[in-house]
Amino acid sequence: MTATRRGLLAGLAGACAGTAASASTPAPDAGSGPRYGMVVDLAKCIGCQACTVSCIFENAVPPGSFRTIVSTYEVTLDDGPGHRRAGMAMLPRLCNHCAEPPCIPVCPVGATFQRPDGIVVVDGDVCVGCAYCVQACPYDARFINAETETADKCTFCAHRVDAGLLPACVESCVGGARIFGDLNDPDSTVSRLLAAGEAATLKPEAGTKPRVFYLGLDAALAGKVDGTPTLWRPESDPPPVAKHGRA
Repeated sequence: MTATRRGLLAGLAGACAGTAASASTPAPDAGSGPRYGMVVDLAKCIGCQACTVSCIFENAVPPGSFRTIVSTYEVTLDDGPGHRRAGMAMLPRLCNHCAEPPCIPVCPVGATFQRPDGIVVVDGDVCVGCAYCVQACPYDARFINAETETADKCTFCAHRVDAGLLPACVESCVGGARIFGDLNDPDSTVSRLLAAGEAATLKPEAGTKPRVFYLGLDAALAGKVDGTPTLWRPESDPPPVAKHGRA
């Protein structure tokens, strides 16, 4: 994010519900195994929604819902006294796989749990669809799947990670804005980026200790969890498919 973009419009700052806080490198979690996390470089995100589309196809997300999306905000960029222009800010969003996830203790049946590698998942065979976890999440990262009638969310594509692959959103990001890796490995790319001390998290005041970090996050956006998906919307009807050379 450029220096001018860091000077977001004054009205936006007052409307936000939180402020950014620098995220130092998290201490390694207990155990010798990996602890997965993600770093999102906002300067490289172009809002193309390739991550959203790939996630929907990879995880069979029903229409009108999403596990990850890029929220966009119309902003005014301050180029100096008397010089302002319209701009766009991008904020990729997903489950933060927190070290202190508030979604887990509110589940009355233990359907939501955290794996040893830090990935928070939902056991659909146990979930009763009460939506307590949806309400408990401060990042609006959960929803009730209309088809399964159970809680749904980003899992870092745990099935892909277990197979040695990257999450679908990371693999499909055309700008390389999403970096995934082991936070317990000091030599991993995510650990080296966090060691630089320029990362921040969303809603740090919630005390959840997110494991999704942002580079170039403006303080005015740190409390934002809503926004407008542009170019393509999950709830929109898909475009007609051409058949036999006809639309």
